[in-house]
Amino acid sequence: MEERKYLKWYNKVGYGSGDLAANCIYGLLTSFVMIYLTDTVGLNAGIIGTLIMFSKFADGITDVFFGNLIDKTKSKMGKARPWMLYAQIGNCICLVAVFAIPSSLGKTAQYAYFFIAYTLLNAVFYTANNIAYASLTSLITKNGNERVQMGSIRFMFSLATNIIVQSITVGLVTNFGGGAKGWRTVAFIYAIIAFIVNAISVFSVKELPPEENETENAQGNEEKISFLESMKLLLSNKYFLMIAAFYILTYVQTGIAGIGIYYMTYVLGNPALLGTFSMAQMLPMVIGLAFTPALVKKFKGMYKVNLTGYCLAAVFRIGFIIGGYMGNIPLMLGSSVLAGFCTSPATGDINALISATSDYTVRTTGKHIEGAMFSCSSLGIKVGGGIGSAISGLLLSASGYVAGAAQQSASTINMLNFMYLWFPMISIVLIAVIMYFLKVEKANADWDAAHGVK
Repeated sequence: MEERKYLKWYNKVGYGSGDLAANCIYGLLTSFVMIYLTDTVGLNAGIIGTLIMFSKFADGITDVFFGNLIDKTKSKMGKARPWMLYAQIGNCICLVAVFAIPSSLGKTAQYAYFFIAYTLLNAVFYTANNIAYASLTSLITKNGNERVQMGSIRFMFSLATNIIVQSITVGLVTNFGGGAKGWRTVAFIYAIIAFIVNAISVFSVKELPPEENETENAQGNEEKISFLESMKLLLSNKYFLMIAAFYILTYVQTGIAGIGIYYMTYVLGNPALLGTFSMAQMLPMVIGLAFTPALVKKFKGMYKVNLTGYCLAAVFRIGFIIGGYMGNIPLMLGSSVLAGFCTSPATGDINALISATSDYTVRTTGKHIEGAMFSCSSLGIKVGGGIGSAISGLLLSASGYVAGAAQQSASTINMLNFMYLWFPMISIVLIAVIMYFLKVEKANADWDAAHGVK
């Protein structure tokens, strides 16, 4: 029997555009905040990395907290959409604040200013917005294939936005006067775009009525679940822990990839190559995402597609490393393209996997915790990204990096090679292991079969 369809094409595209808004904020922050702080403001990379790390630990606490609040929300707009809409205002204000550190402040005050603005952005406003956005996957449709399509479209917007941000930002900063003024202006422009697109995404979909989101297992139960009970339910779901680990590893890699601008400048000698390498990595993922729903349908689930993709990506990453040491840019780009194709399905269907994991909790406990369940995406993005940024800052400082120097020491070059060439390979291998054990679709099917559910 064919599943009921809940969404039109414009609902899916409208929903997906929300990641354009998110990555105007997060793409700028992840790729450029470090070089802005070291080379424009004049702060120490190691101290910045440490501050980011402590800020991200605060993020880890607020993720499940906001997820629990979303689960308890009742409004005319639904559970998630109000949080997604209003939290974006704080996102935009804090983004501009991060890239507008007053030069009149002393160094200690500048560090404090950055830490406060960065923490408010990540631990409060981005958390609320991102968890609400992710949880909409479960709240606007119960159709599994539509969830995969939404995830694919969402991440097509995400990757395309990252390509654009990484390709044009350095040039925009220069065109707007360079230095502190250039960064401040660019941050303001991205904030305005993010606010408008986020609003479009919010109003392009509607959440299902609460009674339609109930299952016979929940028996219409509207019992409010406490924060501690939500935590217990999450930690007892091994599939949630696996997906959280997937996100953390992915965004540790993303955080460390923030040194890409340093790698292009000091190893390859051309900072403009950042856009080319970003395109080689992300454009194939955008194309691959278009085929993800068909692949998932053909192979009757996400498991084989995701596992095979990451195993092949690990092989292609070997070529990327070899090309890096040879200085063979075409080999690096070609290997990156192939690895991007292979990892794209998991990027597109991860929200559907989280929805399946949420369904597993409903099946086995009768409890609805969609908002808290989707906290794994926000937690992973911010904790993983924070750890990655912290590691890159600390290792950069430890290697003897000199801000603005024409050339860097051999120890700095070796460290850049390790972070940019080797770490993605390590991350991909670890994720492949996670994918091997992530059999939540089978667990749901086995539960249904055991309980006579058709």
